[in-house]
Amino acid sequence: MNAHALSAKDIRGSSPLIAIENEAPAKLIVDPPLPEPLAQGRVFIQYRTENLRVLPVFGKGALAVSPRVGHIHITVDDAPWHFVDASGETIILVGLAPGSHTVLIELADPTHKVLTSETVTFMLPGLKNE
Repeated sequence: MNAHALSAKDIRGSSPLIAIENEAPAKLIVDPPLPEPLAQGRVFIQYRTENLRVLPVFGKGALAVSPRVGHIHITVDDAPWHFVDASGETIILVGLAPGSHTVLIELADPTHKVLTSETVTFMLPGLKNE
């Protein structure tokens, strides 16, 4: 093995099979929408988390799980409601009107308590007639 090669732990973090003492705070990293789909009227927002695994696990009992688990809440354009996603996959939004939009992405624990959040603002272009 190359002495300079990164280990699996270096890349993937701690094993999800071992409890972590004094877990670091959860982090949410959100990229701007991908430009190619945006130009076609579709919004693809990639994100990742640190110190929290996005999984479909809910309820008070899941607060004791280590390493920490949670999910995201997604609010579009200050809507009075949000939707929940626990897939860990790219957020895809379709059907938005051309113009400026804001998406609030919140990282939440299994009881829906928000741990941290990021906001993405973007302009959806008008589609040209083909």
